This record gives sequence, C-alpha cells and structure tokens, in this order.
Amino acid sequence: MSMPRLNASIFRRLSPGFLFLAMLAYTAAPLCRAQSSGQQSQQQPGQQQPGQQQQPGQQQQPGQQQQQAAPDSGGPSGDNGPIALPKKKDADEAPPPPAPAEPKFKNPAGMPNTSIRIEVPEVTLDVGVLLEKNHQFVPGLKPSNFRVYEDGVEQQILGFKRTEAPITVLILMEYAARGFMFRVDALNSAWAFTQQLRPQDYVAMMTFDLNTHIVSDFTQNKQQILEGINELANEVWMPAAFQETDIFDALNESLDRLSRIEGEKYILLVASGVDTFSKLTLDQILKRVKASSGVSIFTISTGGLLLAMTEGNPGMMAGMRDMTYLQAENQMKTFSDLTGGMHFAPRFVGELPDDMRAINEGIRAKYELVYHPSNSKQDGTVRKIHVELVDEEGQPLRFQDEKHKQLKYDLQYRDSYKAKQEVE
Repeated sequence: MSMPRLNASIFRRLSPGFLFLAMLAYTAAPLCRAQSSGQQSQQQPGQQQPGQQQQPGQQQQPGQQQQQAAPDSGGPSGDNGPIALPKKKDADEAPPPPAPAEPKFKNPAGMPNTSIRIEVPEVTLDVGVLLEKNHQFVPGLKPSNFRVYEDGVEQQILGFKRTEAPITVLILMEYAARGFMFRVDALNSAWAFTQQLRPQDYVAMMTFDLNTHIVSDFTQNKQQILEGINELANEVWMPAAFQETDIFDALNESLDRLSRIEGEKYILLVASGVDTFSKLTLDQILKRVKASSGVSIFTISTGGLLLAMTEGNPGMMAGMRDMTYLQAENQMKTFSDLTGGMHFAPRFVGELPDDMRAINEGIRAKYELVYHPSNSKQDGTVRKIHVELVDEEGQPLRFQDEKHKQLKYDLQYRDSYKAKQEVE
C-alpha cells in the first residue's frame, strides 16, 4: 500500500519527537485493522478474508466468490468449488404430454377369447439299408444319398442322423395245437431273439391261439422272458388247448397295447400265419397295420422244415393245405413290408442266430430322416412314401465287394403313413 504524500511545510514546523510518534501511529494502524479482521473471522466461521487462502475442509458461504490459485504440479488444491444446485423449472414451462394409451380390442358380443396355434406337420422316417446277401447294415451314407418322395413329390430332408438306441419290443408268439413242430420252432425263435437283447431294452411276451395270453409284461430283465419260455417248453409235449389261431385279432390287440407307449416300438411276430376265427378280416387288419404309427413288425414263419418235407404230396387235401400255408407266409411278409420290418422263414435251427442278428441290426441301426411334407393338409388321408439311394451325380447308388461284384441291397422303411386330422 502506498503512503499518502504530506506537505513539506508541515514537517518543518513539527518537532522531531512529534514526527517520530506520528510515524509510529501511522504504521501501527494497518496492524490494528488486521487484528480486528482476524477477530471478526473467528466470530463468522467459513468467511474468507481478502488475500487469504482457504484451508482444506474449510466451509464457504453460499454466494461468496472463491479466490484460490491452481496448484503448479496438479496436486490437491482444497475445495472443489461452489455447490451446483439444480435449476428450478419455470412455472410457465408446460409438462410433457402423457404417453398414448395402449389400444384395447374387444371381441364381439357373445364371442369368447380365442387363441390361434399353427402346427407345421413333421414326418420322421426310419430307413434301414441292408445288404441282401447277408443282411448287413450299410454305414457311412450321407443325407445327399437319400431321395424321399411322398405321393410322387420329392421332399426336402431337414434332419438326418444314424440311430442305434435301446428298443421296446413285444414278442407275439403262436402257441396252439396246430402241430408239435410249429410250437418247437416258435420257442426256438423266441429263445434266439432273447439272447440278442441288451440290458437297456424293454421286452414283453404274449402268446395266442383262440385267445391271447400275457406271459410277461414289459421288463428290462431278460431272465424273466427266458423263464416264461422255459415254462412253455415244459408243456410243449402236451397238447395245447385250442387248435384255432386268431392271428388278426391278436395282432390288433398288440397294436392297441403298444399305442399307449411313446417312441418307436417293434413287434416280433412268430407264427405260422394261418388265421381261423378272427373277428377282423385281412383287409381290416391291413388297414390297421398301415394306420399304426411308430410300430415296425418283424415276422418269422414257423414250420418251414415240416412244410418243405410234405410239400407236393398227392391228394386234394394236401394241395389245399399247401395253398393255405403259402397264403399265410405271404400275409406274414406283407405285415413286415408295410411297416418297414423284415421277414424270415427258417427251416433249420442253425439259421436262427443269423436271422436274429439281422433283425437286431435292422431294429437298432437305422437312418432317421425328418422332413416337412409339402402337402400340409391335415385331412387324415394315407400318404405313400418312396425312398431311393443316389450317388453324388444323382444316379442310382451301387455297392461293390472287394472283387468289384455288384451287391444288391434292401431298403427297410414304412411305405405309407396316415396324416392327422384337424379335429384330433
């Protein structure tokens, strides 16, 4: 602070002592004012004096301007500054418009709430590819090797995989007073098939003559099925109760029982194929077999050795008998062909292990094809299915052995299925 200028004449008139006292009082005045300001600062905490820096943590009154120098090296510099208060909204500012209300739809009077569900039909087709010579499964095929036609229209394959899973099978065996050799062949076939079962498989056994008889319900205990076969074998030397064989009714009842089980099911039908007093006709049972879903029938004709030994005997009755068994074998083969199964007519016991091994591979090893039919109508009609094997160029697929000899093969699959109805 600069000192005020004094007139030189005044200094001449004053004595030296007085001048000294005056100068002393004048220099002491700023000190007194500083002490007075310090006392006032203690009475009003948070108020900052001019030229004085605010200490860290010291409060500052609202509206007071902060005088603080920025640090040279970027270190902490005390308070962060004045408090920012939210700006008050103007009273004249209009509120935002409310969100539009969600539209509400009201059904006509007397109309209940309904929902729409669209189902895309899907067909799962199991195809077995077996060599005709030894019934060996052909592995390594690709989706491009299969052509599927439904009612003559090619379908697009959407899913493809090779399956080999546990099975659910019903052994339906003829056990009647038709002849000793027929019962022995049936028991040998059932025994040979049971030996092929695995621990995860479910199997049941039922016999029929004029009526059906449950030997064992579905179980995973193979020993239980073998015990049932042994009990029947102990009575094989004794005459059976009935000579009549109602195979059509027995097969229809088996399909009813299996319809309550989900998944793929199989029937091993071991019988002569002759029907006597069934309530159903051949046409009716064939329609029922075609309409059955998820059931494949494998058939074994019994009495092959006896029929081969007596075939062609002279006499009208012998000729009628031969015609009866030929028709019966044809019926057994038709049951298997319609459901994608296999048919065998062994003459000797030594053929049974190979036949049962082929059935076991035909049941377990398959190619599963999935497609959405181009005809999506749910009208309950029967759709015909045809499957072909082609190579990479679209030509019929051919197999050769190590000697470059062409091998014939069979395709095992259902040749038709029944579409669902809308009311179902």
